[in-house]
Amino acid sequence: MSAVTARSTTAPSPTVPPTQARRRRPLRLRTVVLTAVGWLVALFFLAPYLQMLLTALKPTPELMKSPPSYLPSHWQWSNFADVWSLKDPPVSDALLFSLYVAGMSTLLALAVGLPAAYYTARHRFRGRGAFLLLVLVTQMFAPTALLVGIYREMVSLDLTDTAEGLILVNAAFNLPFCIWILNAYFASIPRELEEAAFMDGAGRLGAMVRITLPLALPGVVTALVYTFIGAWNEYVVALTITSSGDRTTLTKAIPGFVTAYQEQWQYLFATSLIAIVPVVVLFVFVERYLISGLTAGGIK
Repeated sequence: MSAVTARSTTAPSPTVPPTQARRRRPLRLRTVVLTAVGWLVALFFLAPYLQMLLTALKPTPELMKSPPSYLPSHWQWSNFADVWSLKDPPVSDALLFSLYVAGMSTLLALAVGLPAAYYTARHRFRGRGAFLLLVLVTQMFAPTALLVGIYREMVSLDLTDTAEGLILVNAAFNLPFCIWILNAYFASIPRELEEAAFMDGAGRLGAMVRITLPLALPGVVTALVYTFIGAWNEYVVALTITSSGDRTTLTKAIPGFVTAYQEQWQYLFATSLIAIVPVVVLFVFVERYLISGLTAGGIK
């Protein structure tokens, strides 16, 4: 027993071959370099937001100082609280109104785009190519180029200065992208999965909801995020067809801090940073659905 113990204790430990040791060093160096480059790229894109934050934290007299300073001498954190009490422009009302318009525009675009994309992906009807081409062409038109026609149409429909008018316009301009991205996802899903569901007694709608939609969830999330951001950032149409104070979007309210009569740069940048928060929250919320959608629905 003692001989076995002695032999086991004196056994040489396994060593790493020199070739593997040499391979690890370049890998570690490559990881360090890529991490440093990633941080530099992130700082490059985050620099404007950092400057916005520093300007939003400056008191009013310091904004007019020449030459300007990057760091505030007195950190005015109350600027972020003061913007909520302002009535001209009304930031809190504009935020709620923008959330309503962007959310309803997204729901409307998905409600119309999902059936259209699914039908064009699963059926080869006459004029299908022309329809998809027409959808692609409508995506090329900017709202600014059609502004006069949009306003006249809203007047004829009695939808000027209404949330419904903004919702219809935003949904219409984001609908072509929804149809195209969802059509590509539906077309990439094998028909055999739906046919297996048909054999189990599921109908067309049941197979779409239980099988196809979970597999196409990344495309649905992409269309949702794109439509919401497009409706959230829209400015020109909101400036043209709305005029009441209680129907002011956040993008329309932000320029109101700098006019011929007042220059409140700290409130402008503070509100601009607040406007970023809903989009960030949306990304955080849908990220797990985007990842789970890559594998959901493929197991029967």
